[in-house]
Amino acid sequence: MTEHTEVLDMRWDGWGDPAKATEKLPGGVSLLLTAVLGHRPRRTARIRPADVELTTPELPADDVRALAAAVGAEYVRTDHDARVLHAGGKSTPDLVRRRAREQAAPGAVVLPGSEAGVAAVLRIAAEKGLAVVPFGGGTAVTGGLEPDAGDHRQVISLDLRRLAGLERLDDVSGEATFWAGTRAPAAEAALAERGFELGHFPQSFEFASLGGFAAMRSSGQNSAGHGRFDAMVTGLRVVTPTGTLDLGRAPGSAAGPDLVRAFLGSEGVFGVITQVRVRVHETPAERLRDAFTFPDFRSGADALRRVTQAGTGPTVIRLSDEAETAVSLAQVGSIGKALGKGCTAIVLHEGPADLARARRDATAAVLTAAGGKPASGKLAESWDHGRFGAPYLRDTLLEHGVFAETLETATTWSNLHVLRTAVTEALTQGLGAAGARHRILCHVSHVYPTGASLYFTVVAGLAGDMAAAWEPVKARVNDAIVTAGGTISHHHGVGTDHAPWLEREIGEHGLRVLRAIKRELDPAGVMNPGTLLPRA
Repeated sequence: MTEHTEVLDMRWDGWGDPAKATEKLPGGVSLLLTAVLGHRPRRTARIRPADVELTTPELPADDVRALAAAVGAEYVRTDHDARVLHAGGKSTPDLVRRRAREQAAPGAVVLPGSEAGVAAVLRIAAEKGLAVVPFGGGTAVTGGLEPDAGDHRQVISLDLRRLAGLERLDDVSGEATFWAGTRAPAAEAALAERGFELGHFPQSFEFASLGGFAAMRSSGQNSAGHGRFDAMVTGLRVVTPTGTLDLGRAPGSAAGPDLVRAFLGSEGVFGVITQVRVRVHETPAERLRDAFTFPDFRSGADALRRVTQAGTGPTVIRLSDEAETAVSLAQVGSIGKALGKGCTAIVLHEGPADLARARRDATAAVLTAAGGKPASGKLAESWDHGRFGAPYLRDTLLEHGVFAETLETATTWSNLHVLRTAVTEALTQGLGAAGARHRILCHVSHVYPTGASLYFTVVAGLAGDMAAAWEPVKARVNDAIVTAGGTISHHHGVGTDHAPWLEREIGEHGLRVLRAIKRELDPAGVMNPGTLLPRA
């Protein structure tokens, strides 16, 4: 394992690398916001971490000593900055609350360096009545990192960054084993040295961990070609309060139900994922980017369906609606004049040169037959180069007093437009009730032979307490999603935000099954209270 123990490596009140943060809105975006909101956004004052008063106490000294004996005194942090950084995730409501003068935080941050250390921490937590919130990259956006002690005395954040590194690469089988705290860029760098890649690139890529990908059933932007992260996973090691599981013996095993799947998407409520074994592939020799335009969202979505069902093999294929296309064009300047109005599809093909080109030609033939027109490759290049930049723009908007948040769902192709209309109407009605001028953007981000996901971005002029104003709007949307036949989450997870709606999706009996697993693996209920499973 490779160790990295510096805690404050992300902005405490925003996304990502502080050096990449920008205080200035792009000119085109600023003008567009002025037109949408009716006023020019202005910067608001930020506060320093030292100005935040933590409303929850440090972990008592006797608890700290017990944990220090298990992992080492230097790896039990009770200082103010470490606790603030672990006080939640990176959703917009999280960051709005992070800017408040008072907030709850874990009593301590614990950084184990081995599976034995993880097991010891869970044992101590159960004995002393402490809740445990596993912490990978800190990128969660549905409330799963809230320092919720539940029925326990206090909560500790279990930071897995010391459990990091490539453990083994089987280059014949195309399979790699990583420690779960490995950040995605480090994983790709380690594989690249051997001529391989994982190819999982969600928007959280720069900071998310592989264990977090597994725990949340992450879906990366290359999912059309490589699949979701849960499809990449071939095995797991999981430390639970009642024992350690080593799962995934061989591909295609029919030795009973696949227990690996029980932990993919478990969000830390059953135990701590410590190792992830994943499918990898050789680094692509060719990367071919293209863009197409469609007159409207319906025709563009139908074109994506045809491509997916024909199996032409793009690595990335996504469709932005008219509103999102306008925002994208506002960021790339003169391209907008050449493209005009409509929707934009971005396509990427990868692989050996001849195969990538053949796939590209096959996809282009399907898209053009469905009414698509080739567009400037600069648009595809702009998306590719800036694909991890949206959270930074979100933070800049927030600092200018503009609320920007995302939500996602998925359904079948035949129900796609029904669901999109239902979510759009729920957002429009909710934001209208809040008196907020707004703009709703949508894109198809992931495709399957039978359906696709819808990813919405909301930009709104919410006044006062933005987090409180957004809460009833999001509840209205969640109701609309379930009623319209969508899933409550495609890849952001359940967390605490969606937990009240889980039973409506999986049924009362399904919920009992999950609770039974929880009782067997975590009888004291110390693992991530309030997340995934709605409170009884």
